[in-house]
Amino acid sequence: MGKEFVSIGLTNPKSTSNVGSVMRAAGCYQVDQVLYSGSRYDRAAKMSTDTKKATSSIPLINIESLGVDNLIEAVDTDTKIVCVDLIQGATPLPAFNHPEKALYIFGPEDGTIGQKIVDRADFVVFVPTVGCMNLAASVNVLLYDRLAKSARAFAGDELIRQSKDVNNNVKVRPNACK
Repeated sequence: MGKEFVSIGLTNPKSTSNVGSVMRAAGCYQVDQVLYSGSRYDRAAKMSTDTKKATSSIPLINIESLGVDNLIEAVDTDTKIVCVDLIQGATPLPAFNHPEKALYIFGPEDGTIGQKIVDRADFVVFVPTVGCMNLAASVNVLLYDRLAKSARAFAGDELIRQSKDVNNNVKVRPNACK
């Protein structure tokens, strides 16, 4: 088995707050790169919600700078393409088995993934909610589902110590939870 590699693909995102929140999620869930298409995001000046500064360690790449026309062409041929959106005929996320190497493509906040991309995808999944979530929430749920179904889900106190805020000194006391 090869190395796990996770990419997030954003279709013409418009909101800097959503992209910033996607970058924060990418850092929390150890995503390898975030790709995006379109020019709306480039017009924005700052990602104020990337409070962990994930962009300093996770590439955020406009695919046009790579000289490709769509998100699928920005990854190698071993990467499975997974479209994530409310698309008829899609597989509910709880029933989905994540591929080792994946590009998860999400639609824009005010639209959906184009039919040509969906037709080329290896998988199409949706989060079974009533109504639609925003872009950043959808990315977080997808990445959490991937984590929950992996061996990394069984982490312990060492991960908590590495991840928690310096102001968090709370511990579960023996016999406290019954």
